[in-house]
Amino acid sequence: MAISGLGPHGERASAPERVLLLPEDMARARARGFRVAIVLHTLASDWAKQQLSGVIGMFGDCGVAVIDVVDCAFTPEVQIEALDRLIAEAPDAILSLPVANAKVAAAHARVAAAGIKLVLLDNVPTGLLPGKDYTSLVSADNFGLGKIAAECLSPHVPEGSEVGVLGYEADFFATNEREIAFVKWMRINRPDVRLHVRRFPSLADAARVTRSLFDDHHDIAGLFVVWDTPSIASAGVLTALGLQIPMVTVDLGQEAAIGLAAHNSLVAIAAQQPFRQGETAASVTVSTLLGRMTPDWVALPGLAVTAENVVECFQTVWRKPAPREVLRMLSLVSSTIVRSTPS
Repeated sequence: MAISGLGPHGERASAPERVLLLPEDMARARARGFRVAIVLHTLASDWAKQQLSGVIGMFGDCGVAVIDVVDCAFTPEVQIEALDRLIAEAPDAILSLPVANAKVAAAHARVAAAGIKLVLLDNVPTGLLPGKDYTSLVSADNFGLGKIAAECLSPHVPEGSEVGVLGYEADFFATNEREIAFVKWMRINRPDVRLHVRRFPSLADAARVTRSLFDDHHDIAGLFVVWDTPSIASAGVLTALGLQIPMVTVDLGQEAAIGLAAHNSLVAIAAQQPFRQGETAASVTVSTLLGRMTPDWVALPGLAVTAENVVECFQTVWRKPAPREVLRMLSLVSSTIVRSTPS
């Protein structure tokens, strides 16, 4: 699938195949004994766990020692402190997912200034440039994910209806791109639809903001939520309100996969490939440590996931079988449809 978005500086995406490591590359890395640290926005989400698994597995294959994994809990101050501490420990590279733009920019700039290779995930802080302040950005095609979500929701939304968009208030490249793409696709392809945009400042506020959105707009007939964790909170609000509103989101977490299989509010998911993205980020890091030139932006395409293909897509994304609960839900829904079909 083609990458539809552009990087934070207008870059065209490079495919992950551009940074594949050959056996001799891995052998060279093992001989060097590199040390790296990983700084993530959170370790709580399924996405983060899968990304970390891909990163650490690839580093292990290359003999790269991971000296620290930091959970920033979406808090800029925690990330700044972690980066400054790690700079003092002088690893060969730091792999970081910036939790904000302007607030964490100076701390990330200090990494490169200290002679430590910096590889970014999903987001680039304000003012940082590839080749100067960081080596590469590795991310999903977040613009493409927003388009997939809009395309999947459109058939479920009647002519002339209203659609809610639940975005993230932080200035964050990945979620910004998804929201922009969703809104743009709807305005071009569904000009009959009226959009209502709200943004939550933190995960703890997702349910409250969802409730406020529906209190203010009673006729909303569809909902887009920028990633799966807040979408679970939104689904809970819809259930409490007694509403069966079609919803789409991004990321194929386990709870989201179960909800999709159950044919509840969730009708489709635009899925990232975090395990593969983690492997790619590790490959970029090893490549730059070996002195190779790496692309400014490496992006992976998204997957359009529905109840019909959720099992196969889960296997693609997670690299393991779908949870039994997903299979059970699909079986229950299938048997219900059979029983309700006139003979």
